[in-house]
Amino acid sequence: MTFGVEVLFKIAAIGIAIALLNQILIKAGREEEALMTTLAGVIIVLAIVIKMVSEFFDTVKVFLEI
Repeated sequence: MTFGVEVLFKIAAIGIAIALLNQILIKAGREEEALMTTLAGVIIVLAIVIKMVSEFFDTVKVFLEI
């Protein structure tokens, strides 16, 4: 996965979807489920970012070996 505009759009789309779902669940009186949904969204985005950082360090490692 390379860093590009598509990654930013993916993270933004996840954020918007989670925010909408969070508001719907709060209005329905399901605050616990809203919190769990928000935490799941944060974990998904963190997984994407951690994967990107790992690939970055692998690339740096390759450049340093040359």
